[in-house]
Amino acid sequence: MAKPLEVDQQWLDRIADQVSGLNYGHVTITVHDGRIVQIDRTERTRYDGSSQKQQAPSEQQSKQRDNQNTGEVLRIV
Repeated sequence: MAKPLEVDQQWLDRIADQVSGLNYGHVTITVHDGRIVQIDRTERTRYDGSSQKQQAPSEQQSKQRDNQNTGEVLRIV
Protein backbone atom coordinates (compact mmCIF):
# COMPACT_ATOMS: atom_id res chain seq x y z
CA MET A 1 0.00 0.00 0.00
CA ALA A 2 1.24 3.52 -0.82
CA LYS A 3 2.46 5.74 1.97
CA PRO A 4 0.61 9.02 2.49
CA LEU A 5 2.44 11.99 1.01
CA GLU A 6 4.25 14.17 3.55
CA VAL A 7 4.13 17.83 2.54
CA ASP A 8 5.13 20.65 4.87
CA GLN A 9 5.06 24.42 4.38
CA GLN A 10 8.68 24.46 3.22
CA TRP A 11 7.87 22.17 0.27
CA LEU A 12 4.73 24.16 -0.55
CA ASP A 13 6.85 27.33 -0.65
CA ARG A 14 9.45 25.64 -2.88
CA ILE A 15 6.76 24.45 -5.29
CA ALA A 16 5.17 27.93 -5.38
CA ASP A 17 8.59 29.47 -6.12
CA GLN A 18 9.11 27.13 -9.08
CA VAL A 19 5.65 27.78 -10.53
CA SER A 20 5.85 31.53 -9.96
CA GLY A 21 6.64 33.44 -13.14
CA LEU A 22 6.44 30.37 -15.38
CA ASN A 23 4.77 31.35 -18.66
CA TYR A 24 5.32 28.17 -20.67
CA GLY A 25 6.69 24.92 -19.32
CA HIS A 26 6.12 22.42 -16.58
CA VAL A 27 7.08 21.57 -13.01
CA THR A 28 7.70 17.92 -12.10
CA ILE A 29 7.60 16.78 -8.48
CA THR A 30 9.42 13.52 -7.70
CA VAL A 31 8.18 11.50 -4.72
CA HIS A 32 10.01 8.55 -3.07
CA ASP A 33 8.53 6.60 -0.18
CA GLY A 34 5.80 9.18 0.36
CA ARG A 35 8.23 12.13 0.54
CA ILE A 36 8.97 14.84 -2.02
CA VAL A 37 12.64 14.53 -2.92
CA GLN A 38 13.02 16.66 -6.05
CA ILE A 39 11.40 19.46 -8.05
CA ASP A 40 12.30 19.93 -11.73
CA ARG A 41 11.31 23.04 -13.67
CA THR A 42 11.40 23.12 -17.45
CA GLU A 43 10.72 26.50 -18.98
CA ARG A 44 9.97 27.08 -22.65
CA THR A 45 10.56 30.33 -24.46
CA ARG A 46 8.26 31.07 -27.37
CA TYR A 47 9.09 33.54 -30.10
CA ASP A 48 6.61 35.10 -32.50
CA GLY A 49 7.29 35.24 -36.22
CA SER A 50 9.13 32.97 -38.62
CA SER A 51 12.64 31.68 -38.04
CA GLN A 52 14.01 33.69 -40.99
CA LYS A 53 13.08 36.95 -39.28
CA GLN A 54 15.17 35.92 -36.27
CA GLN A 55 18.31 35.04 -38.26
CA ALA A 56 21.00 37.58 -38.98
CA PRO A 57 20.76 39.05 -42.52
CA SER A 58 24.13 37.56 -43.50
CA GLU A 59 22.89 34.06 -42.54
CA GLN A 60 19.76 34.53 -44.64
CA GLN A 61 21.78 35.65 -47.66
CA SER A 62 24.23 32.77 -47.28
CA LYS A 63 21.43 30.19 -47.16
CA GLN A 64 19.67 31.77 -50.14
CA ARG A 65 22.94 31.71 -52.10
CA ASP A 66 23.52 28.04 -51.20
CA ASN A 67 20.00 27.14 -52.29
CA GLN A 68 20.41 28.93 -55.64
CA ASN A 69 23.74 27.24 -56.39
CA THR A 70 22.58 23.66 -55.77
CA GLY A 71 18.97 24.01 -56.78
CA GLU A 72 18.03 22.18 -53.60
CA VAL A 73 15.72 23.42 -50.89
CA LEU A 74 17.27 23.79 -47.46
CA ARG A 75 15.05 22.42 -44.73
CA ILE A 76 15.86 23.07 -41.09
CA VAL A 77 14.25 20.69 -38.65
